[in-house]
Parts: sequence; C-alpha cells; structure tokens
Amino acid sequence: MTSEEPEAFGAPGAFDAALEREVEQAEAEAEEAAAAVELDLARLRDEKAELVDTLRRVQADFENYRKRMLREQTMQIERATERLVEELLPVIDSFDGALATLTDETPELAKVRNGVVRIRDQFMTVLERAGLEVIDADGQHFDPNEHEAVLQDAGDHEPRVAETMRSGYRLKGRVLRPAMVRVTHAARP
Repeated sequence: MTSEEPEAFGAPGAFDAALEREVEQAEAEAEEAAAAVELDLARLRDEKAELVDTLRRVQADFENYRKRMLREQTMQIERATERLVEELLPVIDSFDGALATLTDETPELAKVRNGVVRIRDQFMTVLERAGLEVIDADGQHFDPNEHEAVLQDAGDHEPRVAETMRSGYRLKGRVLRPAMVRVTHAARP
C-alpha cells in the first residue's frame, strides 16, 4: 500500500466514521423496523383476541337460538297435542256412556260390550302414551284443582269425593279437565 491510498478515501479514519454512521443508521432502521413489527404483532394479537371473542359470542348466540327454537317447537307440539286430546275427551265420554247402557243380558249384547271395551281400551292406550292419565277421584279428599263439585251431600267427615260423574284427565301432569264429582262433607252446625 502506498501512502496515497488512504487519501483517496479522504482523511484518515473517514472511512471508519462513514462505516460507523452507516452501521448506526442500519441499527436504528432495524430497531424502528423491529418496533413496527412489534406494534403490528400486538395489533394482530388484539385483532385475533377480538375475533375469537366475536366467534365465541356468535357461537353462544347460535346455541341459545337453537335451544330457544327447540323449546318453542316442543311447546307448539305440546299445545297441538293438548288441543287434540281435549277434542277427543268427548269421544271417551261417549265410550263410557255406551258402556254404561250396554248390559250383559244377552250373549249378543255381551259381545258388543266386549268389542266396545276393547276399542275404548285401545283408544286409551294410545292417549296414555301421549301422556294422558285419568284423575283418580272416588274416595279421595276433595281437591278443587282436580275436582269440580256439582253435587254436595252432608257427611260426618271432611270433604271427600263420593262419586265420579264424569272422569277428569291430566295431560303430562297438568289438569286438562277436572273430574265432575259428587262430594260429601261434614254437616255445618
């Protein structure tokens, strides 16, 4: 190397200073880029958290909607079943009335009665599978929620059902029609 070469780059150490400035500038740019990347990463994490929260809310809303629709459909089916069963109660009453008039006086009447009994039993089995149950009233304490008193007799005890005049029914535990009954109760002094 000749003594003239360092002068081609300028003053001695000028190259080193320029190189240091470029390195410092590159480091500053790298730090700025790293800070920008960190900001972008933090923003993306926040966006991700917001999207996950939104997704969870949408999933919860959908699940609530699905459950509500299922409840509403179930209630509609139960109301329709209740209306149908209510309309069929007079048919049961007609069966009961027919059975009350049919006696076993002749073999032919006995056959008719047996046929009517089988049809009524089959009909009741179908309704019982739908949740219908007969209110057991005879001999029970009078309950105004399940019994409709149409006749009252004096007795020596608290109100009891003496006779069922028309059967009452529950559908899935809820009174559909109260039993029409004759009640005996203690005589008032």
